[in-house]
Amino acid sequence: MEAQMVELARAAGAAVITVMATDAWERTRDGVVALWRRVSPSRADGVAGELEATREDLLAARENGDDLVEQELREEWAGRLRRLLRDQPEVAAELRRILAETVPEPQEAGAGTVHLQAEASGSGRVYQAGRDQHITER
Repeated sequence: MEAQMVELARAAGAAVITVMATDAWERTRDGVVALWRRVSPSRADGVAGELEATREDLLAARENGDDLVEQELREEWAGRLRRLLRDQPEVAAELRRILAETVPEPQEAGAGTVHLQAEASGSGRVYQAGRDQHITER
């Protein structure tokens, strides 16, 4: 298996777990299940159930502060997606599309808009920066 496919599976597994506790979860879950439904219809409902069970495990682990469980879940889904890509390499483009919709590309350094607002009263001070800031007071 190409290293590129292994990396895609790793990134996809991490993204699936990352978005499980966000507003993007339902869209991501639906995309992953649709992917399985297309290549292995008999397994799609099982994958949907496994995703929901994984989400429950993740939320419980986060509530308990158990970072190890979250890492294990990432590895588990990376493995499942790697095996899917190994058996059905033609789904790589669709998996990339799901990832692109789920995890926005990081902005280039210096790109974007920064809006800062602060208010100080009395002898209070406000220090704001859109990037690095170093303050030396004497």
